[in-house]
Amino acid sequence: MASRLPTLLLLTAVTAGCGATKSRTATEQLIASDAVDGAIAEVDFTPLAGEKVFFDREYIKNYPPSGFVNADYVVSAIRQQIVSSGCLLQDTREDADFIIEGRIGTLGTNSHDIIYGLPANNLLNAAANVVPGAPPLPSIPEISLARKNDLLGAAKLGLFAYHRESKTRVWQSGVALARSTAKDTWIFGAGPFQSGTVYDGVRFAGTKLGKGEDGTDEKHRAELSQFQKPMVFNSPVAFQDKPAFANASSEDSEEADQKVVPAAAEVPAKE
Repeated sequence: MASRLPTLLLLTAVTAGCGATKSRTATEQLIASDAVDGAIAEVDFTPLAGEKVFFDREYIKNYPPSGFVNADYVVSAIRQQIVSSGCLLQDTREDADFIIEGRIGTLGTNSHDIIYGLPANNLLNAAANVVPGAPPLPSIPEISLARKNDLLGAAKLGLFAYHRESKTRVWQSGVALARSTAKDTWIFGAGPFQSGTVYDGVRFAGTKLGKGEDGTDEKHRAELSQFQKPMVFNSPVAFQDKPAFANASSEDSEEADQKVVPAAAEVPAKE
């Protein structure tokens, strides 16, 4: 009977599961970038539309451990949102009328594993080592009815803008927070069944099975902080250069209007 134990354990290991995810690096990068995109998508730069702006990335830096989704990706995504909102993005501070500054509060992933059954262990081998001369025994493989792995990515950022010359506050985005998920589930060894915000519906080991009402299995886009709502402190129009006669009296303005000659008017010939 003792000689059959390794064979039984080997058969159990072979029949315990039918699929496995070899690497999660791509999925981790996907949920991190999806969280970044979701947070930035909620930032509204339209109050600065048509204005010359410069994006200051001084406080958005890479910190170890640094993955593929780094500060450069965040900066590029913010710049895209600025341009898409109709702002005139400038290359230098001196060419801009308004400065937009940003910061990242969170950018990372968490992983949670749940096993409904017996996890893998080496208790038999540890017990055999206690008995002198006993042969080593193999580790017990995982014997589970179901298994679940959840990956969560989160991104939090904030942005604000001020007038370059006067340093007067103009606008702030509030704190934008977004979460992204990826879930792998095995049932009686079959799987993984993949779901989460980074997938288009539910998939079985990469094969699409279904689709939710909104295209995914759950709503996942960014949530703005209830305590720091987006707001405009001063309209950018207030900083525009005013005409020379803006402060003149109404009579002077009327007189100035009378002196204006249309460009298409015929100029009388000199005698």
